[in-house]
Amino acid sequence: ANIGDVRSLVIHPATTTHSQLSAEEQLASGVTPGLVRLSLGLENIADIKADLEAGFAAAKQ
Repeated sequence: ANIGDVRSLVIHPATTTHSQLSAEEQLASGVTPGLVRLSLGLENIADIKADLEAGFAAAKQ
């Protein structure tokens, strides 16, 4: 999926969309090292919830 797509997307802005900025510029833009962006798409909400639950469970391991 791409930013602006109709599909859901989870990204880490500091290493993707804002990676060209210095750490100081990122902070001034509100992009912190732990920030994660969730952009919801047009999928069925039950599918989105299931995907998020699976992702959070995997991140805890």
